[in-house]
Order: sequence, then structure tokens, then C-alpha cells
Amino acid sequence: MSADQIGVWAGFILTLMVFSYLLGDNFLYRLAAYVFVGLSAGYITIVTVESVILPWVQATVYSGDTGTQIVGLLPLLLGVLLLFKTTRRLNRLGNLAIAFIIGVGTAVALVGAISGTLLPLISSTANSMKIDTLNGFIILLGVVCTLIYFQYVARRSPDNVVRRGLMVRTFGTLGEGFIVITLGALYGGAILTGLTIFSERIAFILTRIGGG
Repeated sequence: MSADQIGVWAGFILTLMVFSYLLGDNFLYRLAAYVFVGLSAGYITIVTVESVILPWVQATVYSGDTGTQIVGLLPLLLGVLLLFKTTRRLNRLGNLAIAFIIGVGTAVALVGAISGTLLPLISSTANSMKIDTLNGFIILLGVVCTLIYFQYVARRSPDNVVRRGLMVRTFGTLGEGFIVITLGALYGGAILTGLTIFSERIAFILTRIGGG
């Protein structure tokens, strides 16, 4: 039996093990889930070590340049500090690495959101207004109302009730409608994708049974 045939039969057996969940939670389903999680974790670890860590160490630590070596040792030092989180006595040292990661991650996410999402969204909305006025207006209205929906500034009314202004509530309600439509479309797409995968797996099983 060739390696391709072994892979096909392994996929066939694992598919049946996953489908056994239709009969209830059982050992075969949990075994298939454990195999999937274990293989995924092992594959990600190997790819990370070979494609990220080792090339980084070779390009920085073993570069021979002092400044580059310092830059290369910095993430390794942070990784060592994170290991201290597993101990009770030294877990505060790990907070330094976590604070650095959160700070850098927040800055990168903010810059990415502005340059990669907000500015292209403004540009595409402006271009759509030039091409098709009606559709462009709907897109602009959806974008503005959705952004207003996530605006949480409120005022205290004379009757001592905290609420947003009438205009903000009106546009926020429209934004909520756009969000519902978008999530519905995404959910429908996810269902269609799931049905496609399900039908492909069923056809795979029937093919193996018919050819076996």
C-alpha cells in the first residue's frame, strides 16, 4: 500500500470518527479531535522553529554585528521572561514581556486599522460615489451609521436618564440594521461552505465504500 493510499484511508477513517458525533459524544470523536489538535500543534511548532526562529537567530545572533545581535536577543529575552509566568515566585518578571507584547501589539493593530482598513474604506467609498451615486450613497450611509452605532457617548436627560441623543440613536439603529444584514450574509455563506464540505465528505465516503 502506497503512502497516498494510506493517507486516503486515514482521512476516510477520521471522517467516520468525526461523523460518529452524530450519535453523541464518544471516544472515537474525541480521539479524532485530539489527533487533529496534536497534529496541528506539532505542525505549527515545526513551521515556527524552521521558518521563523532559526532564520531569525541565524540572521541576528550569528550576524557578527553587535547592534543586530542585541535586536536578535531581545525577543529571546522576552520569551525567557514569559517562562517565569509558570512560577509563583518569579511570575512578576513575565509581566514585563506581556506589557511589551500588548503595547507593541496595540500600536501595530492601531496603525494597521487606520492604514489598512479605515483609509482604504474611505477611498473605496469615495470612488464608489463617483461611479454609482446610489450604491455609493448606500455604502457611505452604511459605513457612517455603523461607526455611529459603536459610539457610546451619552448624556443625562432632565429626568435623570442616561441616553444617547435622538440623532445618534436613529443613525445607530440604521447601523445596527446594516450589521444584522452583514452578519446574516456571512452566516449564510458559512452555512453554504459547511454544506459544500459536508457533501464533499459524504461523496468521499461513498466513493471509498463503493470502491472498497
